[in-house]
Amino acid sequence: MNNLLDTPIEYLKNVGPNRGALLRKELGIHTYGDLVNLYPNRYIDRTRYYKVNELRDNPAEVQLIGKIIHLKTVEAKRGKRLVATFTDETGTMELVWFQGHKWVRESLQLGVPVVVFGKASSFNGMFNMPHPEIELLKDHEQNLRSALQPVYPSTETLTSKGISNRVVNKMMQQLFLETQAMFAETFPAWLMDELKLIPKNAALFNIHFPKSADLLAKAQFRLKFEELFFIQLQLITKNLIRKHKIKGHPFTKVGDHFNNFFNHRLPFALTDAQKRVVKEIRNDMGSPAQMNRLLQGDVGSGKTIVALMSMLIALDNGFQSCLMAPTEILANQHFNGLSELAEGLGINIKILTGSTKTAERKIIHEELENGTLHILIGTHALLEDKVQFHNLGLAVIDEQHRFGVEQRSKLWKKNDIPPHVLVMTATPIPRTLAMSLYGDLDISVIDELPPGRKPIQTVHRFDNNRLKVWKFLKDEIAKGRQVYIVYPLIEESSKMDFKDLMDGYESISRDFPLPQYSVSIVHGKMKPAEKEAEMQRFAQGKTNIMVATTVIEVGVNVPNASVMIIESAERFGLSQLHQLRGRVGRGAEQSYCILMTGHKLSSDTKTRLETMVRTNDGFEIAEVDLKLRGPGDLMGTQQSGVLNLQIADIVRDKDILQLARQYALKILKDDAPMQKPEHAVLRSTFIALSKKKNLWNYIS
Repeated sequence: MNNLLDTPIEYLKNVGPNRGALLRKELGIHTYGDLVNLYPNRYIDRTRYYKVNELRDNPAEVQLIGKIIHLKTVEAKRGKRLVATFTDETGTMELVWFQGHKWVRESLQLGVPVVVFGKASSFNGMFNMPHPEIELLKDHEQNLRSALQPVYPSTETLTSKGISNRVVNKMMQQLFLETQAMFAETFPAWLMDELKLIPKNAALFNIHFPKSADLLAKAQFRLKFEELFFIQLQLITKNLIRKHKIKGHPFTKVGDHFNNFFNHRLPFALTDAQKRVVKEIRNDMGSPAQMNRLLQGDVGSGKTIVALMSMLIALDNGFQSCLMAPTEILANQHFNGLSELAEGLGINIKILTGSTKTAERKIIHEELENGTLHILIGTHALLEDKVQFHNLGLAVIDEQHRFGVEQRSKLWKKNDIPPHVLVMTATPIPRTLAMSLYGDLDISVIDELPPGRKPIQTVHRFDNNRLKVWKFLKDEIAKGRQVYIVYPLIEESSKMDFKDLMDGYESISRDFPLPQYSVSIVHGKMKPAEKEAEMQRFAQGKTNIMVATTVIEVGVNVPNASVMIIESAERFGLSQLHQLRGRVGRGAEQSYCILMTGHKLSSDTKTRLETMVRTNDGFEIAEVDLKLRGPGDLMGTQQSGVLNLQIADIVRDKDILQLARQYALKILKDDAPMQKPEHAVLRSTFIALSKKKNLWNYIS
C-alpha cells in the first residue's frame, strides 16, 4: 500500500500535469502521500439546513434546500451580473454571479431540488448569496461527505487558478476511492490499547471526512501523537547512538584544582541548583561517552562558576578547555570573570579574538600546542585551522543559538576523540520547546539566583510621566548609582531609529548637563574600538548614564548600574526585554527597570508589559512569549527552529508532546534497536521516516 502513496500527484484522476505542478509549487504536494497529509485547518458545520426566513446577517456560511425558478442577466455600470431566484417553502432569495456566467448558465437546472451553500447578506430587505456552491440534492445525499466540512490550507494562486476548497475536497475523495483507505498501521497493538488510539485508517478518514465531532477529536489526537512521537523517537535515538558511538574522555579524577577552588576560593556558597548541575556534569564527564549538555540559567544565575568548575575537572585529568562566545564583548567579559575567579590557582588562561595582536597570537598557538595553556577563551577565532590544541577535553559554548551546527562540529574535529560539550544559554527556553529543539542534548537548569540578589523592581510608565522618571534618575545618581537608557534599533541601519537615538541622547545631555553628569553613547555605527572605550568609561564609573541601542543586550557587566530604562518598550519582544533587564541587578543594591511607552498599545503589547512587571522568572516569561509568538519566532532566525509540523502545535499540544516523549523513552529503554516482534511495525515506520524525512526537515 505504501508504494501507492509514493505515486506522483498528477496521476490522480482529474489532477493532471498542470494542476500537479501548481500543487507542488504552492503546497509542496508531490505524491498521494503528501495529499493525505494535507490536513484541514478548520471545519464548517454542515449538519444544519436553514430556511430562507431564518437567515440573518452574519459572516458564517449556511446551506439551504430549495429550487431555482428564474435566471436573468442584469446590466450595471460596473459590468454584468447573473441573478438566479432561489425559493423554498418559506420565502425567496437571490443567488448572484459576477463572473463565469456562461459556465454557470449551462450548469444550472431550473425547478430541480438543489442544495446551495455560501455566505448570505441582506440588501434592500432581500437576502442574496454571491457565488454559492450548488449541488443537486440527489448527488448531495450520495457523496462521500460529512457533517463537518473540512477547509484546507490554500493560497491566492490556487484559488485564482480554480483549485478551490471544493476541488481539493474532490481530490481527497478520489484519493480515498483509489487507495480504498488502506493505510498501514504505524503503532503496535499494546500502545494503541494503552492510549485508546483509533487505527491509522480511521484517523485519516475522520480527519478528512469526520463522521462526528467526537471522531474528529479522536483522529486529531491520534495524528498529533504520532507526529510528535516519531520526532521524539528520532531525537532520543540520536542521543543514545551518540552516547554509544561517540566515545569521550572519561574524567574519573576530581583533583587538586577542583578541590582547592571549591574549598578555599568560592566567592560565595553555591546554590542548591548550582550543586545539582555540577553533579550532573561530573557524572557525564566521568563516563566514557561524550557529554553533550545544555545548561540553561537566567541572567546572573551563576553559570560562569559552573563552567569554571567543569574546566577544573578537565584540568585535573590533564586536559585543556575552551570557551567560545558569540561577540568580542562577551568573550572579554568571560575572560575577566574567569581570570578573577581563578586567581591564585596557578592556571594559565588566555583570550583569542579578532583583535588579538600577531605577537600575542604566536604565544597562544605555541602554548596551546605544548599544553601549557590550560583555558582559552575566544570568539569564532577559535575555529580557525591554525588553532591547534595539545589535548582539548571540554568545549563550553555560550549562547549557542548564535552558532550553527557546522561551526560547533569544527571544534570537535580538533581532536581524535571529541571533547565534552557544555552549551550555555541565558535565554530560558520553555521545556516543551527545549524537548523538541534540543531533544538530543541532556538539559540542566539553574533555576535559583545566588543569595543576596534582590529581585529587580519593574514598572511601566507612559511618556508623559518622563519628568518624574528623570527626577528618580537624579536621586539614584546622587546615591552613586549608574543608569542605562536603551533605544530600539531594529535594523542597525534604519534611519528613523537612529534619529530617535540621537535626539534622545541630545535631550538627555541637556537634562543631565556637564560637569555634574556625564553621558556615554554606544550604537552599531561606531567602530569596535570606540564602542569598547565608551563601555570601559561606563564600567569604570567615569560616566553616569549609558545611552545605547540593543548592542548591550548581551555582554556588559557593571554591578554599580541599578536602573535600566527601555524607551519605546512596546517595540521589543518579551525575551529581549528580559535580557535587557538582566543588565542591572548585578550588585547588592535594589535595582529598577522602567518600561517607557506611548499610550497606543495593542493587546499583545499590554500582555508583554504586564508579564514583565509581574515576574522576574525567565522560564515563565518564555512560556508567555511562546504563546504570543509561536515557536517559529522564538528562536530568532539563524537557527529558527521553526518546527514544520503538519498537524501538531508545540504550544497548544504540549501535553501530547510530553506523553509522546514519555512513550518514546519507555520503548527505547526497553528495546532500543526495536528488535522485538511487537515493535516490528515501529521499526519499519521509523526507518521509512528517517529515509524520507530527516529530523532536520522538522527543525530548520
